[in-house]
Amino acid sequence: MVTFQEISPADFFYRNRDIVGFTNPSRAIFVSIRELVENSLDSADQLNVLPEVYVRLSEEDASTTPESGNGVYRLMIMDNGSGISARHIPSAFGQVLFGSNYKLKQARGTFGLGGTMAILYGQITTHKPVIIKSSTGGSKVYEYKLMIDIQRNRPLILDRKTRRNKEQWRGTIVEYSLEGDYYRAMSKILEYLKQTALVTPYADIKFVDPKGRLYLFRRATTKMPPPPTETLTHPYGVDVETLQRIIRVTDCRNLLDFMRKHFHRVGQGTSLNFLDFAGFIRTADPKRLKPEDVARLVESINKSKNFRKFFGKLSEEQIKGLLKKTKSQNLLDFLKSSFPNVGRAIILRLLSAAGFVRTKNPKKLKPSEIVRLVRMMKQFTGFLPPDAGCLSPLGEDLLRAGILKELKPEFIAVSQRKPSTYAGHPFIVETAIAYGGDIPKKDDIVVYRFANKIPLLYDEASDVSVRVIRSMNWRRYKVASGMPLAILVHLCSTKVPYKTVGKEFIADRPEVKIEILNGIREVARRLQTFLAKREHVANERKRLSVFSKYLPKIARFSTALAGKTEEPDIELLLKSVRKYEEKGS
Repeated sequence: MVTFQEISPADFFYRNRDIVGFTNPSRAIFVSIRELVENSLDSADQLNVLPEVYVRLSEEDASTTPESGNGVYRLMIMDNGSGISARHIPSAFGQVLFGSNYKLKQARGTFGLGGTMAILYGQITTHKPVIIKSSTGGSKVYEYKLMIDIQRNRPLILDRKTRRNKEQWRGTIVEYSLEGDYYRAMSKILEYLKQTALVTPYADIKFVDPKGRLYLFRRATTKMPPPPTETLTHPYGVDVETLQRIIRVTDCRNLLDFMRKHFHRVGQGTSLNFLDFAGFIRTADPKRLKPEDVARLVESINKSKNFRKFFGKLSEEQIKGLLKKTKSQNLLDFLKSSFPNVGRAIILRLLSAAGFVRTKNPKKLKPSEIVRLVRMMKQFTGFLPPDAGCLSPLGEDLLRAGILKELKPEFIAVSQRKPSTYAGHPFIVETAIAYGGDIPKKDDIVVYRFANKIPLLYDEASDVSVRVIRSMNWRRYKVASGMPLAILVHLCSTKVPYKTVGKEFIADRPEVKIEILNGIREVARRLQTFLAKREHVANERKRLSVFSKYLPKIARFSTALAGKTEEPDIELLLKSVRKYEEKGS
């Protein structure tokens, strides 16, 4: 007999933790640090304060050595972010899929999984509770000792303390034990922190490893990118389920107000045009208009500049005469056929302002009508593209500052593309190319990938950025194998098209791909100009170095052959040699 069973989200991820990156001890300790650091940075960004993050990893098992592999570690992360209110602390850290990032604005966290999954992993490998200390800057600091009830997906509060916040401290401290392999993960962890410092040059990050070594990643600037603002759903990004959820909570009594209130960049005119396109606009039968309706219609027509431009001032008798002759069954078609020089959109706005437009109550839509409304949203081309105010790109100055701080290149070019969209989700691509400095010489170009300021270190070959870079003909940009060259690609969006829950690589969305390609081409052309000038200087130096070597001898022999005593002045020629030597040095 077949039996059925329901499991909680926590139980699901307990059984399938590989899909969120906890595949082995070394990867698990890396993901744990990454997820909690991202939470800390997001918390500071929300307040628009300069982030200060302290990470300490210590050994609980004294027998752990690089040779032995796995061990038990104690991880502590402290930040100066917004803090968490006391009533939300247990659920924020003890309930899977509970978080503050389920809003339409850019954030590092996406799924509400990372921090809680790190704590869940620690619990299932050590069976020890997590300790949370947090304050929003008020008079109290709250401390919780928690475990997760995996089967019920609920926090288990083992202990709770409250103390006075004498120093008005604000932030969060998370401390728990986990099984991991730091020595195999060390290179990835340090690279992650380095790249995080690169993409958030306004953050101070400190890391103390199990050997007590302190790694400092100091901020290079106090300038922060503008924080993102929450936005509404864009019509192009709506599906049937989303629309049904909006309908359930709306207080609008007609579709016209519903579209304007609940959808991004949909105003009165756009709403009217769309509902007309979708077939949800109703207007009165012109044959059944009452005298007061005719008077109101004439008054509205005479107020319209577009009507007066072509037809002058109209009287009620003229309109009544047209009404008697018309075969149209609604006012919209009547006015359009009677006044062909006036656009349909203008007539719609006129009728709406005069109170002749009727639309259905969204709560009374039939299932088939909801499906049709969604389909029409996908087909309508009159919606404005999403506004980028819900995004927080770094900007060229901050990106340049981060690269200069971490890579110290000889040459750098940075580009920020204009906002674009895919499936109704806004996104911005930022690209940079750097040459020389601390960039290692490799056969392949060094690629730094970021999404919403998160470094992506794994599954590089599957990422759209790497595929774009490998598809380009770099010889045309004077790039040769073995050059100290790095390319940085940063994608920020309200919904990054990750291919996995582990957030390691970005899918090949055509709209995203073309923006990345154009961004890389733009900075590559600047690199080409730099390398061409560099090559020209090198050639001139080589040519003039020959002159500088033989020119004095030629001058001396020429003087002797001419039978003169005074040698010609060669200083001007030697100055040109020195000029190129200075350029090349």
